[in-house]
Amino acid sequence: MQKFKKIVFWCLVGFAMIQFIPVDKVNKPVDQNKNFVKVENTPPKVAALLKNACYDCHSDETVYPKYAYIAPFSWSVKSHVNDGREHLNFSVWGSYNKDLKQNMLKHSIQTIESKVMPMPAYIVYHPEANLSKEDRLLLNNYFKGILDSKKY
Repeated sequence: MQKFKKIVFWCLVGFAMIQFIPVDKVNKPVDQNKNFVKVENTPPKVAALLKNACYDCHSDETVYPKYAYIAPFSWSVKSHVNDGREHLNFSVWGSYNKDLKQNMLKHSIQTIESKVMPMPAYIVYHPEANLSKEDRLLLNNYFKGILDSKKY
């Protein structure tokens, strides 16, 4: 029993210590003139879907949930946000070149159709991000419309 108490004690000490490892959760300022929603003149319903289901990981407008302030969860959340921004950052859409925009739109269509995005684990904690079949169709049709406009 004494050994068990020591293990629990050191686990608690370790948990307390990792809380001091900083995780940067400060968003960069967003230039609205480069933001996807403004650049593409996105309809309000589509913009709301993007904000609810995509922007936390794919923009510089991340709203960090309370659990993102507790290590080791904070590390995982920040890693997902960094990965998401690396693949597509709606906040800097206007700075991407034509080919990159085209590839990102095509990839977005594929990931929405295959239900890879939003990530199932994200949906568990963010039910507003759970896209219905109609929501997925609306987003994909919107992205396809941008591609079909020959703009990109």
